[in-house]
Amino acid sequence: MMPERMMCGDVEVIALSDGLLAVDGGAMFGTVPKTEWVREFPADPDNLIEISLNSFLLKTPTELVLVDTGVGDKLEGPLSKSYAVRRERSLFESLHALGFKEEDIGVVINTHLHFDHCGGNTVRGASGSCEPAFPRAEYIVQKGERDFALDPPPREQSSYLAETILPLESRGRLRLVEGDAGVCPGVRVFLTPGHTRHHQSVRVESRGRVFVVLGDLVPTAAHVRSSSVMSFDLDPLETIANKEKVFAEGLAGSWTYGFVHDPVHVFGRVERVGPTYLFRHVSGRPASK
Repeated sequence: MMPERMMCGDVEVIALSDGLLAVDGGAMFGTVPKTEWVREFPADPDNLIEISLNSFLLKTPTELVLVDTGVGDKLEGPLSKSYAVRRERSLFESLHALGFKEEDIGVVINTHLHFDHCGGNTVRGASGSCEPAFPRAEYIVQKGERDFALDPPPREQSSYLAETILPLESRGRLRLVEGDAGVCPGVRVFLTPGHTRHHQSVRVESRGRVFVVLGDLVPTAAHVRSSSVMSFDLDPLETIANKEKVFAEGLAGSWTYGFVHDPVHVFGRVERVGPTYLFRHVSGRPASK
């Protein structure tokens, strides 16, 4: 499938995919009844649904920025069995198809450090050890997220892989930020906790237009509704409060959003009807270098 792209002022946003991941539908939608979410995400007999592993390439006037890196090629053992990855093309192959090399990426932003958002941070080198997949890039991660990922409580241990973090740190490629921070002209990260305590989203602003990568604050278009919150979230009430805060601010500026796990609706806007937020699809165009 040809990657979709849209323009945010002078910034070209290209949606790339690292494939599809199988997850439990009930866990993905929390307290929402299956009779509601199954209309948009059909489940197999084991209650598994497929979600997309979307990354976003930002072609700014000064830098190439990659937001999230998918699951990568190091998923093995219980994780590999639990989350069956299906792909026609990996994130790296998608980049290459557009004419880009790993060395072209100047900045990588991880919305958080769950394995399906940062697995492509590193690759195994010739010696078998992990090394940065994007050798020139500065990787932007919240300090609190990094600390939590390297010492998670038992409930969270399976979600984090140290090999996606430590090789970056040992080579001086990891930039730890605390709270809202500028990344490069026109690109900022801002805290949107709930899914994890230090989850961050990414704001792109150019020529009066705003595009936001929501990360797992709002993973799919179906999660725009306040009641749709993942069971994976550490603090569901904080998730609800933060996504409503982002949507309220975005209504005034007609913001466009990127959805990291939606296999159909990669770009979209949100409108309010009474007390309810509703998703509105925005069509991208075929991407070109």
